[in-house]
Amino acid sequence: MQLVVARIGRAHGIKGEVTVEVRTDEPELRLAPGAVLATDPASAGPLTIETGRVHSGRLLLRFEGVQDRTAAEALRNTLLIAEVDPEELPEGEDEYYDHQLIDLDVVTKEGAQVGRITEISHLPSQDLFIVERPDGTEVLIPFVEEIVTEIDLDEQRAVVDPPPGLIDDRAEIASARESAEPSGEEA
Repeated sequence: MQLVVARIGRAHGIKGEVTVEVRTDEPELRLAPGAVLATDPASAGPLTIETGRVHSGRLLLRFEGVQDRTAAEALRNTLLIAEVDPEELPEGEDEYYDHQLIDLDVVTKEGAQVGRITEISHLPSQDLFIVERPDGTEVLIPFVEEIVTEIDLDEQRAVVDPPPGLIDDRAEIASARESAEPSGEEA
């Protein structure tokens, strides 16, 4: 099975290094020197990581055969894809690969059907489940412990406890003004 582990950013310096947007919780395993990665588009790869280092909080990689800034810049926006055994599980107890979560049924803690996870969106602040509802509309559910209370891979479901308004129209509207009725007096 193939997993996207990073996206190549812009070139760094003149010796062929690139910045990468890491999309794996295991960069030390997936993006280590010597790793051979498939690419999207496929014409850019496969790429073998020659060196890796962290500079100012960003991971920089150099690939075999990429020796200058021009060659590095040509790789911009390329996705790096690792081959992973589908039976392999992440190290952490409450960690999951995207392929384990896609197609899970989403239900509320009361048992009401919300929909099915069709995609995981990885944002800088948190991950989002993109859930297709039975009527074909989509709802975005933050993948945080306070909202997604249980992932049951055996039952193929995710249990959610959404705040009001997240998946329905029960939103609680707070106002800075008091909801006072007009008194009819003129000032």
